[in-house]
Amino acid sequence: MSTLTRKQREVRQRELMLLDVARKILIEQGYAGLTMDRVAEATEYSKWTVYQHFATKEDLVAALLIQSTEHRLELFTKARTFRGRPRERLCALGVADELFTLKHPHSFRSEQIIKMADLENRASPARRETMERQDDCISGWIRETAEEAAAAGDLALPRSLTPGDLTFSLLAMVLGSHSLRVNHGRMLEGLLSAEPLIALRSSVHVLLDGYGWKPLLSEWDYDATYRRIYGETFADEPAIRAIESLRR
Repeated sequence: MSTLTRKQREVRQRELMLLDVARKILIEQGYAGLTMDRVAEATEYSKWTVYQHFATKEDLVAALLIQSTEHRLELFTKARTFRGRPRERLCALGVADELFTLKHPHSFRSEQIIKMADLENRASPARRETMERQDDCISGWIRETAEEAAAAGDLALPRSLTPGDLTFSLLAMVLGSHSLRVNHGRMLEGLLSAEPLIALRSSVHVLLDGYGWKPLLSEWDYDATYRRIYGETFADEPAIRAIESLRR
């Protein structure tokens, strides 16, 4: 395992600081308000120094997206260690997603801005490749769980549907719900019977029941499953208490 030199650690710390400042500017002033000059001014580094880390503004924005997805993948990787039936392990991935939105609200908000503007397509080839690989991990792990459920006899999809179709349905529901929660909160006022994250969780279970993914909600104590996920997989995550409190 390689160890970074002192100089490499300093460069890495400076890059992280530049990203933190850039994310704050992006959230407060939008994509148009984010400039290399403003990042340099806010950090008291020269613009030349900023360009040492990021070749273009688009490359900087891509780096923000990569950092955000890294945080999500760290939580998803922990979720994949949970032992249980495939649908229970999908629940663990759902908890990881909930934790991400609570632990990294600024990352999540900036991610929404970047994704909606399709800015990652103008990134450098290396960063674009990293983003594609990260996206493949997230969708691939969900699809893999559905495939394992089918192999175990817990999921029998009609011939016209595939695990990929189910994955699309889940991603559409989850990403759409988060977009509504972050960007259209006023629209949700008076609509939901529970906090948005809990309403989303309930809706996902209804969707999975509709696909016939066993054990069905009426056949299984998923509250016990979630308690196991909290205690066995995410006990070291302080934000898990915030999720537990939403259920009360």
